[in-house]
Amino acid sequence: MSSTLVRKLTLCQALIFILLLLGCPVCLSSSQSSPWVSAWGSTGVGSPGAPLRVRRQLHFRNEWASWSGWSMCSRTCGGGASVRTRTCITRNPVGGPCAGEPRQYKICNTKECAPGSEDFREMQCAAFNDRPLVAGTAYRWTTFHGGSNPCELSCLAKGHNFYFNFGRVLDGTSCSKEPGAVCVNGRCLMPGCDLVLGSNQQEDACMVCGGQNSSCLHHKSVYQSSSQEAGGPLGYNEVAMIPAGATHIRVTDNSRNYLALQNGHSQFVINGHWKISIPGEYSVAGTKLLYRRSADTWESFEVSGPTHEDLHVMVLATDRNPGIEYEYWLPPERYALYHGRRSPLLHPGSRPAKPQRPPSSHNPYRPSSRQRHHQPRLEREDRNLLPHSPPGRHCGKCRRVRGRGERRRQYCLRDFVFRGKVMGKLYRGEETRYDVQVIHTYRNRYRLEHREFLWVSNVCDCPHLEEGRQYVLMVRRHINHEHTLDRILLEEDSYVAPYRPREDAQLRPLEETCSNRGPKKAAELRAYA
Repeated sequence: MSSTLVRKLTLCQALIFILLLLGCPVCLSSSQSSPWVSAWGSTGVGSPGAPLRVRRQLHFRNEWASWSGWSMCSRTCGGGASVRTRTCITRNPVGGPCAGEPRQYKICNTKECAPGSEDFREMQCAAFNDRPLVAGTAYRWTTFHGGSNPCELSCLAKGHNFYFNFGRVLDGTSCSKEPGAVCVNGRCLMPGCDLVLGSNQQEDACMVCGGQNSSCLHHKSVYQSSSQEAGGPLGYNEVAMIPAGATHIRVTDNSRNYLALQNGHSQFVINGHWKISIPGEYSVAGTKLLYRRSADTWESFEVSGPTHEDLHVMVLATDRNPGIEYEYWLPPERYALYHGRRSPLLHPGSRPAKPQRPPSSHNPYRPSSRQRHHQPRLEREDRNLLPHSPPGRHCGKCRRVRGRGERRRQYCLRDFVFRGKVMGKLYRGEETRYDVQVIHTYRNRYRLEHREFLWVSNVCDCPHLEEGRQYVLMVRRHINHEHTLDRILLEEDSYVAPYRPREDAQLRPLEETCSNRGPKKAAELRAYA
């Protein structure tokens, strides 16, 4: 054989080997000794001697590219739709399509349209006015609501008894009686709390989108009148004060009584002044309230929140009260303020120290641990109390502390400035103790409970507070030298004024002058002193 022929055979064999190598990447040796197989892996475990197939594509997966920007909203008001898209990057033809949707829609421009604006669906029907149909006859069209698909544009021919389906409605057209549901690409979708249409994201009780109720605390209770009251006195009685910032408020009653509601200014919103309101939606405290009442006496309040002011749940009692259930959620700091276990002012000596007790007094009655759990702030003393009327001696005329200058000075100097309702009064030795419900705080250096005791170092009703009335009170914290007393002291020269909306309006501007740490400048403090 000539050398030329050998050389040609050698080149041909080399070419065949290269073609085999490129077209069929199969290891020429065993899988245990070949680095090629260990690098790419096999399609499975085969029987001994069976051919081993390898696919390079297994290490490449199809995946989505980044989302595009949101498109322009389909409507300028009333709730339109915006869309964004993404592309599936195909790296493995046999790996299947990318999981998920290539388009995503969100609701936009949800503000209400101006009064008198044309209905969006009506406008789409009117666009086909005077256009001839297949038969060549033109009609004028109006909305037809009896169509089978709410996302199809069904229009009724004016003056005739037939309707025509013009196809899909424009994206953003309302498709349901429930607010928020809109048609997108022929489908009726509800937005989640993230405003994405078709999303399953929901707000938790703390108003956090997709949350797990971990950023707020739950409070639930039942209001029941005492047995002595046989269901409570007739008329309006307070059930509970729900602090500002509450969310997911729910109050339910199943009796012949009527629920009522007051805002933070003691103004009735529902069922006030012996007039029963119509069930429906009401605006209160910066949010919406849904009032429901059935024919069988069941009724409820539901408020999503968060509320911007305190709310006072009342009951218009006309019959025995079987129990009114109420619940709400509060941020942790608000919850601790109103439902904390201990108040900074709660102490074993919420009554006068031993040297100050009258000689005839004995050890006061202490409530049981169960009672203290339900009413941690209030003493319920049923004995060893002096008569409710003050001793029969001349006290003189009480000092009246009022005026713009005194209001401003004490607002900055006192430890507590709040609005409260006097719930009760007791005389103890030479002191008077008021049981006050704290309704609204303006400025406080220390935390206040929902109910507090106010102590006055006289029995002359100076200053004079009437049970059941509301007052604006400027008082100070008193701790004695032995640290056996830690209480709120109402002095004769304390600023006390009956609560009125005008009084509240005069106090609001002072919040900018004095913070909880006092005036902004030391010179201002000297000016007030």
